Amino acid sequence: MASNDQVESLAEEAICPICLDFFTDSVSLECGHNFCRSCITQSWDREGRNSCPECREEFTDRTLRVNRALAKLSEKARTLSLNQTEKESKLHCDTHQEELKLFCETDKKLICVICAAGREHKSHSFMPVDEAVETYKEQVKSSIQSLTTNKSAIQEMEEQQKQNISQVREQSQSLKSHVTSQFAELHQILVKKEQHILGEIKDDEEKTLRPMEKNLQDIHENLNSIEEELSKLQGRMEQTDVVLFLKVRGYVSFSFNETAVTAL
Repeated sequence: MASNDQVESLAEEAICPICLDFFTDSVSLECGHNFCRSCITQSWDREGRNSCPECREEFTDRTLRVNRALAKLSEKARTLSLNQTEKESKLHCDTHQEELKLFCETDKKLICVICAAGREHKSHSFMPVDEAVETYKEQVKSSIQSLTTNKSAIQEMEEQQKQNISQVREQSQSLKSHVTSQFAELHQILVKKEQHILGEIKDDEEKTLRPMEKNLQDIHENLNSIEEELSKLQGRMEQTDVVLFLKVRGYVSFSFNETAVTAL
């Protein structure tokens, strides 16, 4: 049987330097270096030139030779590596380095046959690992079924809760729309009422101001008349010619509009 070192050495020889995995459809370049066919062609396409990734030697064309010996070596290394990995995956006892083939039901742990014969596990109950796996698989299966049932029940509760939430939101939205509509109608009514009241106030204002403005106009006319008479009298007072002063006959009469004053 091959040792770990031998398997590792063989694996190193069968590893593609580009993908770092076992060769697949191995080919050789003119320089003697080996690669997977897909790895080297993709490298050339990516680089845009036909050169060896190992030694950087360039080639005029893409000449690839199938390396059947390396393909067989790679396949053998792959098989040995898988077998070695499978072997290493088996658990062994830390104390006796024996494979853990038994399960101690008392301590709930894996043990080897030497541990089972020792004093630590004296009078304990054991069963083969495979049988223990099946037994506990049944328990796990039962737990899964129970949890699945609980999950279904909770999912139903979740769905029901989502429906309740959706229903509350719909009712709330409907109520909001109704309130908005009602307040819009009230707003229209208030606007009309406001316009009506403002119209009445405006009418009352015009009725009240109309005679007052007429009186004000009469007052202005009286004032203008008084100003004209005062101006005339002032002119007479300033007359120095006695003849001209006395030439004006009669007396000055002035008609005053008492109605306008009374209206104030």
